Amino acid sequence: MNKGLIDLHEVGMTYQAASGPVEALAGISASIGAGEFVSLVGPSGCGKSTLLRIVAGLRPATRGTITVAGRTVTQPIPDIGMVFQAPILLKWRSILENVLLPAELAGKDPAKLRPRAEQLLEMAGLAGFGPKLPRELSGGMQQRAALCRALLLDPPLLLMDEPFGALDAMTRDDMALELLRIWGEKDLAREARKTVLFVTHSIPEAVFLSDRVIVMSARPGRIAADLRIDLPRPRTVELRATEAFGRLNLELFRALTGKTGGGTTL
Repeated sequence: MNKGLIDLHEVGMTYQAASGPVEALAGISASIGAGEFVSLVGPSGCGKSTLLRIVAGLRPATRGTITVAGRTVTQPIPDIGMVFQAPILLKWRSILENVLLPAELAGKDPAKLRPRAEQLLEMAGLAGFGPKLPRELSGGMQQRAALCRALLLDPPLLLMDEPFGALDAMTRDDMALELLRIWGEKDLAREARKTVLFVTHSIPEAVFLSDRVIVMSARPGRIAADLRIDLPRPRTVELRATEAFGRLNLELFRALTGKTGGGTTL
């Protein structure tokens, strides 16, 4: 296996429940290169979110090793941005103050990073909304603010746990295109892009966004397939109507469900 920015070797996770030990992950080995956009899909309860937290150093694995940028992960790692399904904005702080929160937590001067925060908000279509409170924004706008917050310190690695899961279909599509633009899809130098590990339940979303899609089995989560998405970039809405997009959706569906016969629907 080639070394990547993220390397997982035989990672396993067992936690103690009231009824006894529960094995959440087993034998996860994978390598994710710098600048790659990789999605994790799998049935509910297969350990996708647990794996994301293990990579971030927020939960210790019970077996195996995890390295990020060549360093073994034994505690929370600093150079990452995390985005969750809920925006988790502090309701008493303005949008700008929420975006600046990572600067405060890192012991940096928020005033010095204010221009970058304002630039990110503008890039995300939130120019002029900095003084607003979260309750004054729609769900999609709040999620864009959460993405700006994750990008404030310019981390090389983004970990995203179903960030668009609570949004309506149209807003979800808009956010997918916005994420690809922020990721740097049009930058020909792959090393200039951030590395993204993205958890989703949506097969079309995974195909549309990703360079690769890792399919996980039911608990205990194992890697059932690792599918390369050979579609041109930049991705467009029109791409969704192509035969190649449909074929990859079907291939991913079959890898996820084990169904190979006719009559299946996505």
